[in-house]
Amino acid sequence: MSLSGAKKKGKKFLNPIPTNEAGFDKMIPILKEYINNKAENTPKKTIGPFKTDTSVYKSPPASGLRITWIGHSSLLIEIDGKRILTDPVWGERASFLSWLGPKRFFEPPLALSELPPLDLVIISHDHYDHLDKQTMKFFAGRDIPFICSLGVGAHLEKWGILPNYITEVDWGDSVMTGTDCVVTATPSRHFSGRGVSGRNETLWSSFVIRGPVHNIFFGADSGWFDGFKEIGDTYGPFDLTMLEIGAYGTYWPDIHMGPDHASNAHLALKGKLMMPIHWGTFNLAPHAWYEPIERLLTYAKEKNIKLFAPQPGEPTEPSGEFVSGWWEEFL
Repeated sequence: MSLSGAKKKGKKFLNPIPTNEAGFDKMIPILKEYINNKAENTPKKTIGPFKTDTSVYKSPPASGLRITWIGHSSLLIEIDGKRILTDPVWGERASFLSWLGPKRFFEPPLALSELPPLDLVIISHDHYDHLDKQTMKFFAGRDIPFICSLGVGAHLEKWGILPNYITEVDWGDSVMTGTDCVVTATPSRHFSGRGVSGRNETLWSSFVIRGPVHNIFFGADSGWFDGFKEIGDTYGPFDLTMLEIGAYGTYWPDIHMGPDHASNAHLALKGKLMMPIHWGTFNLAPHAWYEPIERLLTYAKEKNIKLFAPQPGEPTEPSGEFVSGWWEEFL
């Protein structure tokens, strides 16, 4: 597998290895799995509210690295003097409709207007739970640089993001943020599209974020593939890997990892600490909302992995193993 340049077939981008993307041929069995599902997909108790103490951002993190988990794959990353926001979704639903679709379990712990000044926004791909139209409109006209996967810039421009602040990247491309922070797009095993048409006509990516002191990995969405080892060999080791553990199902094992493969990916990446993301925020799969983290705790113990799992909205420095257990209050 090459870490440079995604391949295409006509207009459509291809995965690094052959991948079943759970298309129309899987729709009926997926629907049956949902209908017959008895798990607590949506919390019975109201989760939150969580509230970020934004005064924390007045002082830089002592270690140089601090993470605020907004929920799902939305992260405010402070790394060696830079502030980077990933896949910001502040909308109530991960959907093309404001009144229908997966509704978030808890309100964002801080308002968009409360965000500290940003150096960069990263958009991994164009799915609704990673690219939110209303959130993007908040950033319209602002002089904040955006890095996004190939083809995603058209969405951003349409919603008012300044074109000269958008940099589209292919796998292997690197972009400097300031003078000493490098963001590199790396392959992932997923798919793209915001409707019935246009599937896979924009790219999906993971990202290496390297500052002068810290080196971290934002996995976004991906199924398991051997490319994680190649990424680890080329760009690792990583102080922190941020990897998706939720939204897995019987009929789409190639495009989402789940806790077992996510923990394997962390090891392949040569990660020191693993942060679980893409869970506990939206009902996107036929498993209990808390199942991903509970299963990950077991796998981490078996595989001797140190976890970093802060409470939503709590700015936390990943200096060592830390599992807040915030979800247990809502079971």
